[in-house]
Amino acid sequence: MVITDKVNDFISAQIAEWPQAAGNFAALRDVKVKEIEMPGMTIKVQFNPARMVSSAAKVDAASLKARKCFLCAENRPEVQRGIEWGEKYTILLNPFPIFPRHLTIPDRSHTDQLISGRAADMMRLAADLEGYTVFYNGPRCGASAPDHMHFQAGNSDFLTIAEALENTNLKTIAEEGDNCLSLADELPVRVFVIDAVNPEEGEKLFKRLYAALPVPEGEQEPMMNILCYATAAGVRMVVIPRKRHRPSFYGTEGADCMLISPASVDMGGVFITPRPEDFERLDATIINRIFDELCLSQEEVEEIAKNII
Repeated sequence: MVITDKVNDFISAQIAEWPQAAGNFAALRDVKVKEIEMPGMTIKVQFNPARMVSSAAKVDAASLKARKCFLCAENRPEVQRGIEWGEKYTILLNPFPIFPRHLTIPDRSHTDQLISGRAADMMRLAADLEGYTVFYNGPRCGASAPDHMHFQAGNSDFLTIAEALENTNLKTIAEEGDNCLSLADELPVRVFVIDAVNPEEGEKLFKRLYAALPVPEGEQEPMMNILCYATAAGVRMVVIPRKRHRPSFYGTEGADCMLISPASVDMGGVFITPRPEDFERLDATIINRIFDELCLSQEEVEEIAKNII
């Protein structure tokens, strides 16, 4: 059931009746963007001051306990309406957009941000939202609400990783019928790719990958960002394994500090900078440093590939 037209109409209606969201979406027309060419992939950098709320979000246990959950229905603004999708989720307009069309899709219950058991949901959602990329930020991989399970989605033509994957070498690791799990390790960021004809078979491959990924001490699941979008044959899920939440130079004080908290969008090829000085400074050298600090090495992804059974 493709619902893209319904969702696009919903976005237009919400912007028309929600002044805060309307202002933030209008501001997107004036954000600065620059492009950085890297081996096999173009990286875009966006200067977007409205994303300060996300980049600087406090996600420690004490801060989360002290604030009301903004994804729970009872705490959302009265003007924020939603579209129910499936048995668990509600599609909402994201009032602090990165994309020209930006959605947040929370679970209707207040439950932790964990992907286990939800890969098929994500694939079905991507199939229904044709023209959108659905994404998942792990609880310590860019999620500003790690205490409430949610996906996000934005128009697919915004990110650059899909084109990069079309033009790079994919190394087949495992198969489930017509569904395939591959490794792309020749881009600036190393990723696993699941090409699924149907969500149920695709989820089997995801479970095999999930079981092989390392779980850092103190974490409930492997650290990862996930992107998922419809293709001519089904859906493509891009899994980006992580080992760190934020780069070592994250912060607001000191000459070397930058307020960059990479999540799925950044890993998908568009780095978001809420401060002008960070926008100007960000270059290929710093982006490579971010990928090196936050993502798994060549040796680590190869070891994971060997351990997939």
